[in-house]
Amino acid sequence: MRILIVDDERNIRNTLKEILEYEHHEVSLAENGAMAFEMLEKQLPELMLCDIKMTGMDGIEVLEKCHEKYPELPVVMISGHGNIDTAVECIKKGAYDFIEKPLNLNRIVITIKNVGERSKLSQEVKTLKRKVQVNSTSIIGESEPILHIKDMIDKVASTDARVMITGANGTGKELVARMLHEKSLRKEGPFIEVNCAAIPSELIESELFGHEKGSFTTAIKQHTGKFEQAQNGTLFLDEIGDMSLAAQAKVLRVLQENKLIRVGGNKDISVDVRVVAATNKDLKEEIKKGTFREDLYHRLSVIVIHVPKLAERKDDIPLLADYFLKTICQEYNQASKEISPEAMDILKEMPWTGNIRELRNVIERLIILGEKIITPSEIQAYVSPGL
Repeated sequence: MRILIVDDERNIRNTLKEILEYEHHEVSLAENGAMAFEMLEKQLPELMLCDIKMTGMDGIEVLEKCHEKYPELPVVMISGHGNIDTAVECIKKGAYDFIEKPLNLNRIVITIKNVGERSKLSQEVKTLKRKVQVNSTSIIGESEPILHIKDMIDKVASTDARVMITGANGTGKELVARMLHEKSLRKEGPFIEVNCAAIPSELIESELFGHEKGSFTTAIKQHTGKFEQAQNGTLFLDEIGDMSLAAQAKVLRVLQENKLIRVGGNKDISVDVRVVAATNKDLKEEIKKGTFREDLYHRLSVIVIHVPKLAERKDDIPLLADYFLKTICQEYNQASKEISPEAMDILKEMPWTGNIRELRNVIERLIILGEKIITPSEIQAYVSPGL
């Protein structure tokens, strides 16, 4: 950690420097407030230790000015004339902590450790906020198929009608489901997603409906299923075409009666949930093969929204590419990049068998490996070989 020590007593400065460097910190020294601000302008440390009683600008002035100019810099105040009132005043003015002289070295080490942990947590929060900001639920595109989907969502969202979303992998079916939820009267409730293809058939019933303690060998406590977790909200059953017939029968009962029974239980539990399902399969063909229940299909597909492949909406590729350029650069905290018109023309003509998911991965690769303006030669070098 980079630490700046501000103290007009040379012995204190040097002693702290020796101790903190032994703890593998990078330490800089300033003998007064003016020198400290000269150093802050050149490079901001991760922590500042500042004495209160100093000639010229005292520590309280340094703290106030520092809090105004560098509000995210943690400042720990040090004083040999400390009392409760002084400590309270420092904390009110933005100090991270207050330590009295003679210095307790263990206290200093622990304080620095706490600052480091807080800084790490703060960075994680910022990263999450950036991801939340860039992971918008809006559907990007102005092509005729996308305008039709947006119109369907606007008409259907405010109802409790069940919706079946169809389309190939990577087309954005989950985004449609999230938009339905965000525009619905249930938007204040939870949005719970279940990937039916990712859960083993022997566990899907427990995952959806929950189980009672002792209902099977590993059931060491009661478990609330996804239907109950989605109470007053939306349950998104992704890849429902991969659900077992046994689980399908129980889902059908819940949809018919708005009640469920946990695995190993005997008590009806009422649920109020809107169900949105999605599949990359042709469920009518699955019905013919006997792998999907026709009655469940009709329960789930009151409204059907089909999401087209990216190759069927090529006019949206520039919009999507620009969106991914902006959001991924924000995620990586990089300067913005552009795609040249010639390079964009190449992207528009690519097959995109992996649909929007593949396009996003390609843009991410180009951001990492490409220059500020992405050219056809970079498309050739970093994209085509992976096809």
